[in-house]
Amino acid sequence: MTRFFFQSALLPGGWARNVAVRVENGTIITVEPDAKAATGDFAGFLGLPGLASLHSHTFQRGMAGLGEVRGQGEDSFWSWRQVMYRFLGVLGPDEVEAIAAQAFMEMLEGGFTAVGEFHYLHHAPDGTPYDDVGELSGRIAAAADQTGIGLTLLPVLYQQGGFGGAAPNQGQKRFLNSLDQYGSLFESAARAAQRLPDANIGIAPHSLRAVSPQALTEIVAGHSRGPIHIHIAEQVREVEDCIAWSGRRPVEWLGDHVALDRRWCLIHATHMTPHEGRLVARSGAVAGLCPLTEANLGDGIFDAPTMLKNGGAFGVGTDSNVQITAPGELRQLEYSQRLALKARNIFPRDAGTSTGEALYRGALSGGARALGRKIGGIEPGQRADFVVLGREACDAPIHDPAAMLDYYVFVADKLLIADVYVAGALRVRQGHHIAREAIAARYRRVLQRLKDS
Repeated sequence: MTRFFFQSALLPGGWARNVAVRVENGTIITVEPDAKAATGDFAGFLGLPGLASLHSHTFQRGMAGLGEVRGQGEDSFWSWRQVMYRFLGVLGPDEVEAIAAQAFMEMLEGGFTAVGEFHYLHHAPDGTPYDDVGELSGRIAAAADQTGIGLTLLPVLYQQGGFGGAAPNQGQKRFLNSLDQYGSLFESAARAAQRLPDANIGIAPHSLRAVSPQALTEIVAGHSRGPIHIHIAEQVREVEDCIAWSGRRPVEWLGDHVALDRRWCLIHATHMTPHEGRLVARSGAVAGLCPLTEANLGDGIFDAPTMLKNGGAFGVGTDSNVQITAPGELRQLEYSQRLALKARNIFPRDAGTSTGEALYRGALSGGARALGRKIGGIEPGQRADFVVLGREACDAPIHDPAAMLDYYVFVADKLLIADVYVAGALRVRQGHHIAREAIAARYRRVLQRLKDS
């Protein structure tokens, strides 16, 4: 039994002072507000439940910054994708693992304690499957084990190059699997996840453009448990191509052909009509938003007002990992709405509510649902994931915890993070991962080797 003590903590019912939390085998057993500190407590100034990054492609951390040079024509998501294809053409298993470990470490340092890894890089650079088709899924699990982040592994089914069964291009050959191959891939990935002390697994049909309707039906029918994640309506061109193929917009088509429910996470959902927003909100599916990546790629701005008005669920992810910061994702989510609506403080529903708290609570709930985990709350039965903010790192005289959360999200960012615990185990001490030196050194060696090659 381990005891934590926070001067203030964000509990499901609101802020509380002098909170003692007892943890056993990584799970919260009791939560006692108005308690007294005891010798041997793991103490902190302000305790937050750990946030989930519900969508990540860790290998893209290694190419962060490489797509910021203007091309000959008009740059877009589609031209950025060509940069990605060139980069992944040189990645082997060791590189995938080292880059994933770096990204997971930075997530922990940035206030995330769990991640949904939407993993579609499966085969060797020439497209040949490894002897174990789930070799690279196993490397993702190994990186999660090294860093201690809570993993929901989402092996991706990717079959085709575009709507209507278009042939894949050369850059996509490392992604491709038949349904039978995907079955073997999923089994291998599940074995890798089972070797971790606390992990989950789900399925991920990549997108409507990359998976046939028949395959989507079969993969969903064959997996009656666990999360289901899919890219949807990220780009205007994607919406236009879907309409040309089916006569329906992507979210409309999905709602017509699958039983959307709380297991589903619709990644990006950037371009939805109000009707589609209401459909998603009523279904219980989570809108998986990656605001920093969506801004970096020029995707567009999510229709938050419709989802919020209809009680829709949302969470945030790091996607391309171009910048890894939990408060940064929340801040960009709010700021994108302010720019689109020419207004301020969009996410709170009631007057007098902290915007930082509204964003944080919404992302906690949606992230936990999307990853199928008992995380996101400081309450009995939840995994003991804590992000501890330090008073000494704050450059303003703030004593109110709600104001401190706003300062974390909108001003100081991850500089306020002191310690991070996952399942009660210390992973970040005074802002730095406990294994940072070794993980970062390996990552630098890998990048140097890639550059030299």
